[in-house]
Amino acid sequence: MSRLEAKKPPLFISEPLTKDAVSQSLSLLSGLLKSCYGPAGRLKQLHNGVGGYVCTTSQSSAIFSRLSVSHPILRVLTASVQNHVSRFSDCGLFTAILCCSLIENFKSLSIASCTVIKISKHLLSLCMDYLKSEVCGCRVSVDFCSLETLRCLVHSILTSKPACMLNKPEVDHLTTLILKAFMFTVPCHVETNAVLGKCIIVPVKGRRVLDSTVLPGVLIETPEIQLAKPLTVKRSCSNMIKIALFCVSMSGDLFNPEEGTMTVHHGISLEMSELNQLLNVGKQLVSDEVGLVVCQKVIHPSLKQYLKENHIVAVDRAGLSLMEPLSQMTGSKPIGSIHSVSPSSYGSLKDVCIESFASKHFVHLIPNDTVVCSLILCNRNETAWDELKRACETAEHVLQLTIKEPLALLGGGCTETHLASYIRHKSCSLSTSTFKDIDCSQTQYQLVADGFCRSLESVACSLNHDDGEILTDVVYGHCWFVPSGFPSVSNLSDLVSKCGCGINGNSGNLNWRLLQGQFGSPIIQGCPKEPSGKVADFLTLDCFAAKCSGLQVALETANLILDLSYVIEDQN
Repeated sequence: MSRLEAKKPPLFISEPLTKDAVSQSLSLLSGLLKSCYGPAGRLKQLHNGVGGYVCTTSQSSAIFSRLSVSHPILRVLTASVQNHVSRFSDCGLFTAILCCSLIENFKSLSIASCTVIKISKHLLSLCMDYLKSEVCGCRVSVDFCSLETLRCLVHSILTSKPACMLNKPEVDHLTTLILKAFMFTVPCHVETNAVLGKCIIVPVKGRRVLDSTVLPGVLIETPEIQLAKPLTVKRSCSNMIKIALFCVSMSGDLFNPEEGTMTVHHGISLEMSELNQLLNVGKQLVSDEVGLVVCQKVIHPSLKQYLKENHIVAVDRAGLSLMEPLSQMTGSKPIGSIHSVSPSSYGSLKDVCIESFASKHFVHLIPNDTVVCSLILCNRNETAWDELKRACETAEHVLQLTIKEPLALLGGGCTETHLASYIRHKSCSLSTSTFKDIDCSQTQYQLVADGFCRSLESVACSLNHDDGEILTDVVYGHCWFVPSGFPSVSNLSDLVSKCGCGINGNSGNLNWRLLQGQFGSPIIQGCPKEPSGKVADFLTLDCFAAKCSGLQVALETANLILDLSYVIEDQN
């Protein structure tokens, strides 16, 4: 068959970063992301243009999953950020903004891209070595004997998500709940290969945030449950409740014809045969003193009635997502066949009761040892609830990462400006052998280092959305925000009381310099000092692992894009 249209040759685009369309798209993406950044970030409404669900958010995970980009360079950037967010859940906007800024600053230099890449890799290694050293002045240790630093971490995440629409009492309440839920998931008995439990978020929309609560164990929604009648559950001789967990349908459905053919003898009813087998399973469960049956799918009404008559609580339609936490919490093994039920598959529970929240009714499975818990999460409307759910999941993941690496970085732009100060100081004290090893001149190194530092500072400046001034001090290298509305002749140092992260106060002798719009300001000669002490009630903190990864991903992605000589697009 002949083609209706001749096949087109691929489109070759040389030096894509020099094209105006790419620069404009990159600048547009950068501006969009910067406007979302931080507690005062502006919200974005994302929809597909033909109706349907509208997402109101300022979170990178929601933005990048719904943002459609067409140019290959932007796809590389967004794919890198999405991969970072999938692994760390946090610092997605930081990563994307820094990457855009690095590309913009590096491509404006009259230096070969290969040289820029080698120098930037060396700068990254200086940053990572400093961040992981004991003398680092922008990180804090996390002491798990005290919840103060963990509270600051969770508090910082919640307050940076304006679409959650939370006031201070609500933030404090949720911070406590998230920490309580996290503590439930930490095993009481530490083993060689300890595994964290799971926090299951239960949605209750249209209620006050302050109605949210945390319960140990699992809640399974059961609309047909009768609250008026007390729940009687059969217990074993050890006063425990045996639980059987089925991951196969118990509805009595016949085999799918697509799976093969069956030969049935005359007079045999497949439906009755299947139902008899289900009732045989029920008899075995009664004989084995099982008190609770949970099925991922549907349980036949006749089997349900039989189990109820024998004081066995039957819960069906639990769903796939609950199978793993139920197995982990009860020690049961999901049973995948109604033709072979082994007593060794049973688990145990401490108790089962009925809970009611708003108009929803749940069966509450209470474990012997709490490693799984349920966070009943309330918010006023669906949009705010969706955003809050993402924020709570991020907070939980950040706490899990912090257990592996008990460190945090100062937030509020202070880590970025402090790192920039450190790199400016460090780049002035490198030996000539370093430049020789990198195969660059000292001037080239200084130019790239300045672009790197300006990129870090631009991320800190992105936190300011109200046209106020931004200062940095030459003692600690921290970021200070001056409120808008004051005349330019004012003494700016009199208008700030604490730095962005809240750890330093204005001592009056910090030697300020303007940051925003004056990135070419004098280089700090001294190495920035460690903070003097905490000033604010809550420090603004960032996840150490997520921010370190974001720094690496941003620079490596920028280097990859800078190194692109051609883009080849198939036009067919």
